[in-house]
Amino acid sequence: MTYDPTFRVGVIGAGRVGAVLAAALRRAGHDIVAAAGESDASRRRIDALLPGVRVAKPTDVARASELLLLTVPDDMLANVVTVLSHSGAIHEGQVVVHTSGRHGLAVLEPARAVGARTIAMHPAMTFTGTEVDLPRLPGCVFGVTADAADRELAEALVDDLGGRPMWVPEDRRTMYHAGLAHGANHLVTLVTEAMEILSAAGAEDPAATLRPLLTAALDNALEHGDTALTGPIVRGDVETVRAHVADLAANAPQTLSSYLAMARATLDRAVTDGRVLPIRATKMLQVLDAAEASVPLHRQTR
Repeated sequence: MTYDPTFRVGVIGAGRVGAVLAAALRRAGHDIVAAAGESDASRRRIDALLPGVRVAKPTDVARASELLLLTVPDDMLANVVTVLSHSGAIHEGQVVVHTSGRHGLAVLEPARAVGARTIAMHPAMTFTGTEVDLPRLPGCVFGVTADAADRELAEALVDDLGGRPMWVPEDRRTMYHAGLAHGANHLVTLVTEAMEILSAAGAEDPAATLRPLLTAALDNALEHGDTALTGPIVRGDVETVRAHVADLAANAPQTLSSYLAMARATLDRAVTDGRVLPIRATKMLQVLDAAEASVPLHRQTR
């Protein structure tokens, strides 16, 4: 089955993702008929990215749309789908799309039960919720889960957004999302902590100091994986690591727990591929164990 290229689209959850994707669909020729967003920030995004679009209650948005875009938080999604389906707002023949990375089609079962076509379509991208996101969509990968009958439709929607589909089996959605979160979300924490450490070392512009190094490291890691690894762990420089953890404990203790966790993970990989000999790894682990024992319990469990 093909689809009408000019869907009447409603969006529920005009957060950073929803408002941007709706704006991109509008640029592709779809008619954004209504949007639901209760917070002041959501209303501002609707005004900025979807000027002229009617703001309405979720049930009204669902009833007005041929394609319903659900961009609510993961933990709210099941309840939103259930309430809209049981109220009759989601109806037969409607296309219901959610953008959760974790969830697949199962969470949309109440919509499918009333005759809707259902698609999970998650953009593997971080969003600001502003116009700067729109030129970032071309080439973006979307993790898509859809029934065989709806694959053509899903591909067309991703194409309208400028993206590329990655087909994710229903039972692998959580793994897919965990990979993205581990890479992107934890990267932000890691980089922020690295800037804090450099600030403690006296750097006036820690971001500028890190940018070329991190850009090269990211590119190399994406291209070459573990073989791109450099630094004291892979060299087996036990005394350098000992000095690191001592200075972090004294001057940037909020970063020590994550440094130790990443050092252990890095050491495991370096030992597995043979770049660090077991005897050197044992000495390194002793240093890490001693440092971990010194970390206050609240920092280990926060």
